[in-house]
Amino acid sequence: MKKANIYEAKTHLSEMLAQVKDHGEAYLICRNGEPVAELVPHRKVDRMSPHPVMSKIAINYDPTEPLTEDEWPEEG
Repeated sequence: MKKANIYEAKTHLSEMLAQVKDHGEAYLICRNGEPVAELVPHRKVDRMSPHPVMSKIAINYDPTEPLTEDEWPEEG
């Protein structure tokens, strides 16, 4: 990952974006030597694949099945 200060990033943003797009280069943008932001290639997310955590959830009942009389909450 290359480093660039804010002035360099403002001055050479178009060139940096071309490097990111064409070569997958990532940049760490710093202010006074402290990291502020990362300029990284965009990753398209496949919305059809489940999130790893969500795929571990198991539902042990049919959520479309109506509740029985005993399962309804009591009115108070």
